Amino acid sequence: MRRLYLNLASGYGSPAGDTYPKVLRFIRYGCANRAFYHLTLMNQKSQQKVRAVEQLGSYDTVHNNHSEKLVALNLERIQYWFTRDMKVTRPCLEVLGLAGFLPVHPRTYMRAWRQRRLTKYME
Repeated sequence: MRRLYLNLASGYGSPAGDTYPKVLRFIRYGCANRAFYHLTLMNQKSQQKVRAVEQLGSYDTVHNNHSEKLVALNLERIQYWFTRDMKVTRPCLEVLGLAGFLPVHPRTYMRAWRQRRLTKYME
């Protein structure tokens, strides 16, 4: 059975001579109906459940008592890794766009447009 690593907030660092391109991606944790995600920086070639270079945030998709989804981002470290030419997955681009760090992703506009059209149709 594979060991599931829970990434440290500070990360494990990148070993010397590591030349793989880095990618910012979500890693899913939690139970079947209670998922949450860690926003991690990993080597592009590595699988999801291996140790990450650095954990840069977390995202809780389940609404809390105030109907909010909780997001925590370390924007200083994300900005540092953007200068180091990292790649970003599409779901991470959407969250960073909603946070105001990047321009809003086009898929976010499309989702909002469809939701408005659906509520208008239901009335």
